[in-house]
Amino acid sequence: MAGKTLIKNIKNVRLHSSTIDNKEMLHFKKFVDQWWDEFGELKPLHAMNKIRLPWIRESLVTCNKMEDPSLPLKGYTILDVGCGGGILSEPLAKVGANVTGLDANVDLINSAKVHANLHKVNVNYVASSVEDHVQDNFEKYDAVIASEVIEHVTNKQEFLKACVQCLKPKGSIFLTTINKTWQANLATISLAENVINAIPKGTHQYEKFATPHELQRILEEYNCRTEVVHGTMYNFLTNTWHWWFNPSITYAMRAVKLDK
Repeated sequence: MAGKTLIKNIKNVRLHSSTIDNKEMLHFKKFVDQWWDEFGELKPLHAMNKIRLPWIRESLVTCNKMEDPSLPLKGYTILDVGCGGGILSEPLAKVGANVTGLDANVDLINSAKVHANLHKVNVNYVASSVEDHVQDNFEKYDAVIASEVIEHVTNKQEFLKACVQCLKPKGSIFLTTINKTWQANLATISLAENVINAIPKGTHQYEKFATPHELQRILEEYNCRTEVVHGTMYNFLTNTWHWWFNPSITYAMRAVKLDK
């Protein structure tokens, strides 16, 4: 039965999507069994939850009355695009959100389902590209998140277009990614990947990085107003993330979809 389900899922994923790079999918497939190892090769993603989860939560609830302090995101529908094995999807669900975790990598989605079931966390995981997903989920979500994803996307224009189409008017889109600067190239590829091995080699390609202005311009084309751009900084020695005054290496961005 599991094999049949896997085959069905593979057929439903458009692997030749304009936003999906099959080389990237094969790269991340290597880490299926390590995804939930907080001290393994993906530990920077786990560590990032300490700043990105409060940021998302506080950005959403400040404009609305909180029904239950223990479940601050109760009633919110959230799409986690490029969710991988669910490192961010599960914590969002634990604070009350109705989360759909979306990833084109079937192996990661299956792994995410197993982990969520094991820990009794309710997340709706879907193996799909975002442009396929929006066909039946137009303006469905209060928030769309693409965290540490867009630097792996082939066609950023189409990717962000589909993300925004999934978003309700007045909803928020959250992005975290790597800036396209020499500092970012030095820190994330030359140093982190090739010298100290803090990130698996081959994870990033400089030509896929994007500046905040580039993403802001695309979002404006799709009727989104950028509210904030935060610089972020990762300390490789302590495995900790911090907000930083300068977005020249990595940054987080939030934009709001305007009413029609």
